[in-house]
Amino acid sequence: MSDTSRRPRKPGKPYRRPKKDPVRVLAFEALRAVDERDAYANLVLPPLLRKAREQGDFDGRDAALATELVYGTLRRQGTYDAVIAACVDRPLREVDPPVLDVLSLGAHQLLGTRIPTHAAVSASVELARVVLGDGRAKFVNAVLRKVSQDDLDGWIQRVAPPYDDDPEDHLAVVHSHPRWVVSALWDSLGGGRDGIERLLAADNERPEVTLVARPGRATTEELLGTEAAVAGRWSPYAVRLAEGGEPGAITAVREGRAGVQDEGSQLVALALANAPLEGPDRKWLDGCAGPGGKAALLGALAAERGAVLVASEKQPHRAGLVAKALAGNPGPYQVIAADGTRPAWRAGSFDRVLVDVPCTGLGALRRRPEARWRRRPEDLDGFAPLQRGLLRAALDSVRVGGVVGYATCSPHLAETRAVVDDVVKQVGEVELLDARLLLPGVPELGEGPDVQLWPHLHGTDAMYLALIRRVG
Repeated sequence: MSDTSRRPRKPGKPYRRPKKDPVRVLAFEALRAVDERDAYANLVLPPLLRKAREQGDFDGRDAALATELVYGTLRRQGTYDAVIAACVDRPLREVDPPVLDVLSLGAHQLLGTRIPTHAAVSASVELARVVLGDGRAKFVNAVLRKVSQDDLDGWIQRVAPPYDDDPEDHLAVVHSHPRWVVSALWDSLGGGRDGIERLLAADNERPEVTLVARPGRATTEELLGTEAAVAGRWSPYAVRLAEGGEPGAITAVREGRAGVQDEGSQLVALALANAPLEGPDRKWLDGCAGPGGKAALLGALAAERGAVLVASEKQPHRAGLVAKALAGNPGPYQVIAADGTRPAWRAGSFDRVLVDVPCTGLGALRRRPEARWRRRPEDLDGFAPLQRGLLRAALDSVRVGGVVGYATCSPHLAETRAVVDDVVKQVGEVELLDARLLLPGVPELGEGPDVQLWPHLHGTDAMYLALIRRVG
């Protein structure tokens, strides 16, 4: 019987099977999921890493390298695309996406890591042989050898337009953001080259893991007993983990007494909870509660004061996540699946209301780098009616003398001040509170009365908050 599994051999050159590198194959699989299924890397990568560990393919160093390859490639995708485009003889849109993913992974190893040049090229070619075949591997080899002829600074000099000729396009290539995002962030910052450069650079840094000790259930002292844990910068409930810290290894996190929550998100909840009221303080509402981080903190704070939290979330599966986050809350609470624009409660029912509205997520590009490539300017038009509807409903849901907090994880002016200004004018009989006073110790909060946090200034996601009191 003939062996049909064998490939024909060239005289004098025996066929060598490609060597499978589990780290790079996993990184490639994660990038394909992000591209093909519009998945988020922070949701795709953990189960892939867990499976690799269970199979005995990975140790801690392998997991760290795979994570760096995935996130580093996604963060610098715009820069690497410009470099690769200069090294191929066709438009990038004509390069098959799986091939482009292998090229991008190789470019990141060459230009964004300390992996030696020969190792970066050979490992990428070997990956191409495994996942693409020998023919395409030759193309990958040829392109990456061209990429390896210069370092990142040298390539940027070659592919980025001069700043003086086109500032936005220059920054877009250098810092790997779409041009429209650069423009929007620059407008939100208020001009100046230094600030936008620092912000875009911060978006490309790996964010720290920040924990929240939920009041009445855990303490920061308990979390600080964790190896490599340090106190948060601004929130009294925040603890930061040094690089490599694993939240799932912490007992309080596993038990739900603490959680992973960006410090900016904590500050939004704290500011609403501490805003001055006129009258009673018995009933709070989180009107966009999924997936439950802010609701869990608000619920614990409400319990300390004898208040009850109602957590509302439109999507039933996300309402389930909220219920899980609130399970074990020390005081009474209620989780409901309801549309925040069509309240399932009577007008004026609440003393405090938070609406952290759906948005483009441009404030969390450190955590979800692929979002910068997925979003389009026209997405703003889709979110605008919902954001205004949720804020109007929130103001209708709060009693006279009560306070509404409007929050977004986006600094885009169309999702922040434009929404607040429009709704305040329409509704009337409300006043803006100075939210800066509710974030004691936090510097560089601008002219107010609203607050915009920034990664490069505060080490947080770019959370926005406006506090509005109902006066009539």
